[in-house]
Amino acid sequence: MRRSIRDRLTSLLGRKPPDMQVAALCRDSRSGRVLLVTSRGTGRWIVPKGWPMPGRSLADAALREAWEEAGVQGTVVQTAIGSYHYDKQQEQGFAIPVEVHVFAVEVDGLSEQFPEASQRRREWFAPVRAAELVAEAGLRKLLLALPASARSRT
Repeated sequence: MRRSIRDRLTSLLGRKPPDMQVAALCRDSRSGRVLLVTSRGTGRWIVPKGWPMPGRSLADAALREAWEEAGVQGTVVQTAIGSYHYDKQQEQGFAIPVEVHVFAVEVDGLSEQFPEASQRRREWFAPVRAAELVAEAGLRKLLLALPASARSRT
């Protein structure tokens, strides 16, 4: 039986590579603001993210997460704008390393009715303010790297 690349890397490195998630960095093209949502568990500010989906590109999976978590209707860019790492807490009390590939989404509109509307808050922030609110250093770096014209604190 053939071993997966992950299994081979694990045996070579002595550890498993990080799991992968996809995220949507949702922007209002007029104001340059970014949309953050609260996580379901801790209520901290994050970008919509989740696991890759069979039958969808990574970018399309990120757009689907933006819909489910924030009611975003928009257009996704198929090439990732960057990535970051974080440790995802598990119900069993341990954390797993995750690499998150981030895709830009230009928001055309927000629906009031979406799958996780009762479980999350969503709010627009200037990228600099959003960077202050997120916990992940790599995500903070991506937010601060957005074009200067869209980085005001308002």
